[in-house]
Amino acid sequence: MNSLKSSAASARQTSVGVRPLSRPTLESTAGRLVIAQKLLLEPFGLNDAALSRALGEITSYGVDDADLYFQYTRSEGWSLEEGIVKTGSFSIDQGVGVRAVSGEKTAFAYSDDISEASLLDAARTVRSISAANRVGRVKTPARKVAASRSLYRDLDPIASLGSTAKVKLLEKVEKLAKAKDPRIVQVMAGLASEYDVVMVARADGTLAADVRPLVRLSLTVIAEQKGRREVGSGGGGGRFGLAYFDDAQIGQYVDDAVKAALTNLDARPAPAGEMTVVLGPGWPGILLHEAIGHGLEGDFNRKGSSAFSGRIGQRVAAKGVTVLDDGTIADRRGSLNVDDEGHASQRNVLIEDGILKGYIQDALNARLMKVKPTGNGRRESYAHVPMPRMTNTYMLGGDKAPEEIVASIKKGLYATNFAGGQVDITSGKFVFSASEAFWVENGKILYPVKGATIVGNGPDALTRVTMIGNDMQLDSGVGTCGKEGQSVPVGVGQPTLRIDGLTVGGTA
Repeated sequence: MNSLKSSAASARQTSVGVRPLSRPTLESTAGRLVIAQKLLLEPFGLNDAALSRALGEITSYGVDDADLYFQYTRSEGWSLEEGIVKTGSFSIDQGVGVRAVSGEKTAFAYSDDISEASLLDAARTVRSISAANRVGRVKTPARKVAASRSLYRDLDPIASLGSTAKVKLLEKVEKLAKAKDPRIVQVMAGLASEYDVVMVARADGTLAADVRPLVRLSLTVIAEQKGRREVGSGGGGGRFGLAYFDDAQIGQYVDDAVKAALTNLDARPAPAGEMTVVLGPGWPGILLHEAIGHGLEGDFNRKGSSAFSGRIGQRVAAKGVTVLDDGTIADRRGSLNVDDEGHASQRNVLIEDGILKGYIQDALNARLMKVKPTGNGRRESYAHVPMPRMTNTYMLGGDKAPEEIVASIKKGLYATNFAGGQVDITSGKFVFSASEAFWVENGKILYPVKGATIVGNGPDALTRVTMIGNDMQLDSGVGTCGKEGQSVPVGVGQPTLRIDGLTVGGTA
């Protein structure tokens, strides 16, 4: 099963532009290569010649592809509980992953020792995957710089705010939350920052690099009333510095968390059965991510294990449904200047007006399927192999006012927030747990409900979309996607949607 979760128990959303703000250029990569070389090559006595020797050790054995992936990551985290900043952490990790590909087979080795000796040792290990398994004469390709985008600043977010200020920020979060309502009895908050520098050297001579800042502020509040306790969460982040979390932004996160907790204090058991479900905008786009996005990843479709395999050009959704995976949105958590194989990120239309247009591809699966990579080759770290992964996956808006969509419900569920979900790729079956939902009758929201679980089949659910809102929003920047043991930051989004005939597992 593949799963998506938020770094808080639930998440809100933000309304932002979703068009790419830059074109891939060589100049964008050049500056980042200087940073990467100073961090990842020069301190260890490495240069372009050393990289060529390591790649030559692999390609001389007749493999189809090979790459070196260098990474330097510095991360910091602070957490507050019971009014005290109880934990703080700081870590530095660096290393190199060496990969060889022959046909469908991949050989991979990695080391936290960045040295020419380690590179050559790893190269000799992975080259054994070659079908030929014999040395041939290889001409060293000329070095070329890969084009990339400029979607976020090359900054170190950890250094963008002092330690004392970080502690005060978390204390402010707690103070604001408790001041909102006397029923808020506990506040937990966390602040995380990461400075990630990567460099890719490919067998064809391509060099690419990226400098990836990432920050996140999350909070969870507990409300208590007459012995009943309920939880609410909020937070967000993206690829920028900590100055993003100003008073207005913090206040929004606090409002979201407190509202969710207080709403759930009045929640009744959720009804069960088949019914109309309306999904709110933003974070409920995890339904798209799980039920559709994973099923459109190239590896599953090449192997024929996805419910969408072999269906390019066919109708797989209702008219009006257009789904994109877009790694080019400025400052977003799921965005990349260049993917982990050296390809510039793209804005990929997956489903257009209900017709399946394409899959998400990394280099290996694109080569085997005889298509081009889509800028979706991603890996958790230098110690992991790349695979096709989503970036920011969302559905475009329609022409209906969200109020009109809710008013159209005779009897059904209005789900505005989710804790997470998962999907079985082969069958397309998904399950989502709603963290905030309401029971609606005759177009009127009657009361909040608790314990609603939405169950369905991705391809089938897409055909049941009957109304699409004009309020497309992206989530606030907290999503983490898990696949085959690897986790990467992602984004989701959608407008308000009406889907008929979904199964709701409730507590009533």
